[in-house]
Amino acid sequence: MHLSRLLIVALLLGFAVLPPLHAQAPSQGSPYSVIVPVPDVSGSQRDLAFATALGQVLTRVAGGQDLRSNAGYDDALKNAGSLVQKFQYQRAATGLSLQVNFEPGAVRHLVSKLGVASAGVKPPVLLLVQGEDGKLFDHAALTSLATAAAARGTNVTYPDATNPPDATKVASADPAALAAIQQQYHTGLVLLGHLQNGKASWTLISGGQSQHWIGTGTTEDALLGDAGNSMVDRIGKQLNVIGSSISDGKLWISGLQSAMDYANLLSTLRADPSVRQVMTIGAQNDSVLLSVKASMPLSGLAANLAAGGHLLQGEAHQGADVSLRWLH
Repeated sequence: MHLSRLLIVALLLGFAVLPPLHAQAPSQGSPYSVIVPVPDVSGSQRDLAFATALGQVLTRVAGGQDLRSNAGYDDALKNAGSLVQKFQYQRAATGLSLQVNFEPGAVRHLVSKLGVASAGVKPPVLLLVQGEDGKLFDHAALTSLATAAAARGTNVTYPDATNPPDATKVASADPAALAAIQQQYHTGLVLLGHLQNGKASWTLISGGQSQHWIGTGTTEDALLGDAGNSMVDRIGKQLNVIGSSISDGKLWISGLQSAMDYANLLSTLRADPSVRQVMTIGAQNDSVLLSVKASMPLSGLAANLAAGGHLLQGEAHQGADVSLRWLH
């Protein structure tokens, strides 16, 4: 079904103008909550845990940017306790840990004081990692990978063991498989892995685009930990793009089958903190042409939008700087 005539007229008249926008927290898990291991319940260890946790949260809220060299960062970690909303000790098979929840408004204010333009909190990465027997690793088996990623501000999520996504279809960036992942796991980021004989092949899917590499390690934990760091590096290079000025360009979105799709597209754009203004300047069949102002280059904006899972990066379209495809 194509866009209705009434909607097309509205689009052509430029009614879809958005005001300045604000970031929204992801639907899966809070970016302001962290669990860190502690050796005991002493005050000194608790303060160290607060500082470690705040470092992770600041990286998340800054969209994965490394803030350690920013003026005021070290002092902020020393005073991490003043931003804690609540904390709770937990016991697990691996030992004692501390769950720390920070006050969201205070963290966002601190990120601003550190002179950072937030790129928005990134969605989690769905982990589809197979062992030598071809079976998917569970939450416990992927602890080393998840811990390495969390230490650098990247969240992960795990497949439903009773009905996991088809890894083959995901690896080929099948639109239906990626759309199903977005609906269930709220992300367009997937890490596929296969461990065998001390090596591992990895594929990172981001908005339908693939990155491949081979990892090695002396132990399985080392192999997984290295994968976590490599994954964060690759996500950072693709998504942590911060512009020094406002970019103005045209964005082509295809695959819109209804007015609801169009409304959801605008909602997705509104959720991105780098988007300053959007105006619809044309429509054709199932596609719209948008004029966009953003605080990052449009190529970076497109990569971030696609990472959320609603969109795939598409083929070039005449008259547009960047093309994307809406997923169903």
